[in-house]
Amino acid sequence: MDWIRRSFYSLAAVVASAFPSLANDIGQADKGEAVFRECARCHSVGEGAKNRVGPHLNGIFGRRAAAVDGFNYSNGLTRMGKDGLVWDFDLLDRYVENPKAFASDTRMAYKGLKDAGQRADLLAFLRRYSDDPGNIPEAAPTASGTDHAVDAAILALQGDPEYGEYLSSECTSCHQLDGDNDGIPAIVGWPTEDFVVAMHAYKDKFRPHPVMQMMAGRLSNEEIAALAAYFGAAAP
Repeated sequence: MDWIRRSFYSLAAVVASAFPSLANDIGQADKGEAVFRECARCHSVGEGAKNRVGPHLNGIFGRRAAAVDGFNYSNGLTRMGKDGLVWDFDLLDRYVENPKAFASDTRMAYKGLKDAGQRADLLAFLRRYSDDPGNIPEAAPTASGTDHAVDAAILALQGDPEYGEYLSSECTSCHQLDGDNDGIPAIVGWPTEDFVVAMHAYKDKFRPHPVMQMMAGRLSNEEIAALAAYFGAAAP
């Protein structure tokens, strides 16, 4: 099971590399420098950059998620890094577009940058500070241009926890009910809204996890609400 879990992001990277870039440039770095001013409230980049409220962004392209020494990352991003997620243009584009949809427990208190052009410019600017930007493969953005917010009517659904328990067997074949977050994480006590947002992000293939994308894709809105109710009320 462990080798399968660790191969999820490696597989995604291999699939992505099989398709050539559809763009010769990811954006205009000079314009991205202006976009970065909002990021600079929490992040630094360039010579002498240090961790602040957020980690420094030197070398972000090609860096494993949650890999900056001395920075206290969220559990979600830490798990993604352990599973092999390496930041490239596409994944950074998704994260900047909607941080919470990408990693629900992220500590980045930023609602996201919805303009695809501005994101491309920002990432072109950050790419200047990667160790070897000339050798980093470019990729066409795959984020949809929407904010990936879940419709209020879906969030308002009242799930049936008993039905959620009935549905949960596929989840608990991998995820733990004892609250232990080592390896494949526990999902008990998760706020219901965060659970619903995460599952819909997998359904939309916004979160990069092939197995979870497949599992979430099978579920209806009502089934996701029921699972959220069950796991949200469960105690380790």
